Amino acid sequence: MGSLIQAPPLVLTRIDTPLGEMVAVTDEVGLHLFEFHDRTALPTEMRRIESRCGAVVEGTTAASDALQRELAEYFAGTRQTFGARIVQRGSPFTSRVWGALVEIPCGETRSYGQIAERIGQPSAVRAVARANGANQVAILVPCHRVIGADGTLVGYGGKLWRKKWLLDHEQRLSKLF
Repeated sequence: MGSLIQAPPLVLTRIDTPLGEMVAVTDEVGLHLFEFHDRTALPTEMRRIESRCGAVVEGTTAASDALQRELAEYFAGTRQTFGARIVQRGSPFTSRVWGALVEIPCGETRSYGQIAERIGQPSAVRAVARANGANQVAILVPCHRVIGADGTLVGYGGKLWRKKWLLDHEQRLSKLF
């Protein structure tokens, strides 16, 4: 009879940023969630992660320590990209959308329609918007870089004032690099 191997728990780390407290959920594999603490969907996202992966305990991991260092550099204006390994589960379509988000350069934006075209499904604009909203890794999977077709700031679970702040910050960052 084989023995059961207990998977290491997921670890929740609270991180202060210029935009308010954020919550990171990591393990030895990588980053599972990174959200603003006041995001309406956060309790649902936490329940989903716990049902899939087990208990979440508070603390830090090597991944959360690295994330904190990289975030400090990002907010200080000395980093545009992140090295964290992201562990996010979604349908093949949703994963393609998330992949397209990561490809948007810092300082640039795309519309939902442009993302739909990028993934080869130009008529799937609404589905792209849903997949964008389902992203559980704020800033690193830059859903904030997606705007309305007319250039307006729309649809950000972290609140539109944060989206504007991030886009303005990244506009400044893109001029430094």
